[in-house]
Amino acid sequence: MIPFLNLQKINGQYRSELLDAMTRVFDSGWYLQGEANQKFESNYSNYIGVKHTIGVANGLDALRLILRAYIELGIMNEGDEIIVPANTYIASILAITDNNLKPVFVEPTMSDLQIDENTIEEAITTRTKGIMIVHLYGKCAFTRKIAQIGQTHKLLIVEDNAQAHGCFFESQKTGSLGDAAGHSFYPGKNLGALGDAGAVTTNNDELAEVIRSLANYGSKQKYKSDYKGLNSRLDELQAAILDVKLKYLDNEIAARRNVAKRYINEINNAQVMIPKLDNWESHVFHLFPVLTARREELQSYLKDNGIHTLIHYPIPPHKQSCYKEYNHLSFPLTETIHNQELSLPISPVMNDEEVTMVIKAINNWK
Repeated sequence: MIPFLNLQKINGQYRSELLDAMTRVFDSGWYLQGEANQKFESNYSNYIGVKHTIGVANGLDALRLILRAYIELGIMNEGDEIIVPANTYIASILAITDNNLKPVFVEPTMSDLQIDENTIEEAITTRTKGIMIVHLYGKCAFTRKIAQIGQTHKLLIVEDNAQAHGCFFESQKTGSLGDAAGHSFYPGKNLGALGDAGAVTTNNDELAEVIRSLANYGSKQKYKSDYKGLNSRLDELQAAILDVKLKYLDNEIAARRNVAKRYINEINNAQVMIPKLDNWESHVFHLFPVLTARREELQSYLKDNGIHTLIHYPIPPHKQSCYKEYNHLSFPLTETIHNQELSLPISPVMNDEEVTMVIKAINNWK
């Protein structure tokens, strides 16, 4: 069976370094907010190209804390609106509603499955305070037009960079393009921990200070809480693990791109729509999504041929049971994507034979 993602093999490449890093943390006797965290935060800031990285417990908390900090700073108020792609993973929406803000859904384009820059302005109202762009599947969603819309309407741009570590827009990496960005280091991400982990990146000194306090019980000083905060901290073990893996991230992205290039150049089946790409630096291929009206048939066929696939994601946020207030909404493009998307295996440890097997199987599917 060709696995969708062989995490054991990916992490096994760095086994000795990871064990050494974990041993150093173990021997230090310091397991939260210590040297490993400081080192990773500094190295990740340098990698992304920002002043501040704040390690937090997970990617959802990263987004929650950004929005919460803007509320604490008086820049947003409960009830304000955040524009967000309708076809995102539910975490983007949860971060908004958890802060008693209102998500305003905007359809993507079918060409790249990212938020449609040409329909964003139609969704802006007097209550709109921000645009959350989501670099879905590892593809950069940021555009010059989105930046101009934000500037013209005085809207904050928050990046959901959970799936796009190392991705570029021109000469800048995602995570440095907006006012702040949330990052997930869930084990399956391109930069994955060995458990839950996340971070916020920003160039805003005041915002960074508030987020760091909010994530630590609302405290800048121990036992003195300035805010009604959370306990959302990146632990020393995960920080040390991430710091090791960060060194190899660009090499792993290059390997993912090599798999993606073969898929794009060699898959040829009229029933399967594959991603279109004009700039390889703008995609790090966290996922390789294809669309087909016969998804269940294709998934079953690939399984029978020894190929494991996943669906990202079967139910769009506005149709989830927890958001009954939005169930009546209709977003045809989003719903088509969620009904047709199938993710093919892609990872830095796939070999040529495995890639060839996937390509041949899809090309032979009737």
